[in-house]
Amino acid sequence: MATLTNQYFLQHFSILIIIKRASNLIVFCTFFLTLFSFKYQSFGDNPSWVKVGYYYSDNEVSTSDIKATLFTHLLCAFAFINTTIYNIFINSSEEQKFYTFTSTVKLQNPSVSTLLSIQGGTEDFLVFTSMLNRSSYMKLFIDSYIRTVRFYGFHGIDLTGAEPSSEVANFGTLLKEWHAAITSEAINSTKPELLLVMVSYYLKALDSLSYPFESMQENLDWVHFMSYDYYLPKVANSTIFHAALYGSSDWDNTDSGIREWRRRGFSSKKLLIGLPYHGYAWKLVTPAANSGVGTPASGPTITMDGSVGYKFIKSYIKSFGNGVVSRYNASFVMNQFTVASITWVNFDDVEVSREVSITVTV
Repeated sequence: MATLTNQYFLQHFSILIIIKRASNLIVFCTFFLTLFSFKYQSFGDNPSWVKVGYYYSDNEVSTSDIKATLFTHLLCAFAFINTTIYNIFINSSEEQKFYTFTSTVKLQNPSVSTLLSIQGGTEDFLVFTSMLNRSSYMKLFIDSYIRTVRFYGFHGIDLTGAEPSSEVANFGTLLKEWHAAITSEAINSTKPELLLVMVSYYLKALDSLSYPFESMQENLDWVHFMSYDYYLPKVANSTIFHAALYGSSDWDNTDSGIREWRRRGFSSKKLLIGLPYHGYAWKLVTPAANSGVGTPASGPTITMDGSVGYKFIKSYIKSFGNGVVSRYNASFVMNQFTVASITWVNFDDVEVSREVSITVTV
């Protein structure tokens, strides 16, 4: 299971998702740190397009450089959970960025909404699951989060990194009480109700761990589905697409992931599907020109974990002149190329994404 880390957000530049109607997903690509977009219909019959971008506060891109006019919602990451009293805190070195985030992006786009993203994964996941086991801890967490979001001027809440677990019932209770507290706070403060969203992961049909799908459906405004990083060169010992839209039954791919979420009862009306703006590089065991999926590999290359951003990929290809050609694989809906017969890279290309609209029936 992939886990978001600080290094991940430093290295991965953009993800775009479009959801259109309940039964069809149309996917294409753009640029930013991380972008989610879909046609959102929460109340009534008047859907509107939602374009959501992640901003990691430790990134070299300053808040003032964000092209806020491209988005309807911007998420600022990360706040963290205190390990003993379960309140929310922001690192002091980053606090000023959070405090000015909303006012800064609204200078470009007065109508943009901002959300505070909390890290509930990696080492924080143990704290998160511990909090789920006691109702008093849940209340401390919820009340602290709402106060923090209001204090820094955000319009919503995003939970990132909460992996599927055996704590399904308690997680569902948290979301229910969280939503109820948000509703109550809005009434008492006469302020607009805060949004509540989360990031989620790929599930296999036989996975014993899960999410509280019914509670998520009822209490979340939407869910960001991590439909990428299925396979990584640090783990996979042969080349394989990390974000394939389609694939065989024994390979993780977005189509099967969507189907599994639908099978478990979650509506695609609230599901955002990711198209990554980064790729991965494998080092081949034996030199092979124009190698494809399944070629033996010995681990990552180019970078420590093999991850490479789209801008780097395009300049990398260009630096080899006519010696490197990117090929589109229609079966998996991804691009690939081989460099000097020893490096294999797979990624999603923006040109292909613009030319091909991909419809997934779920």
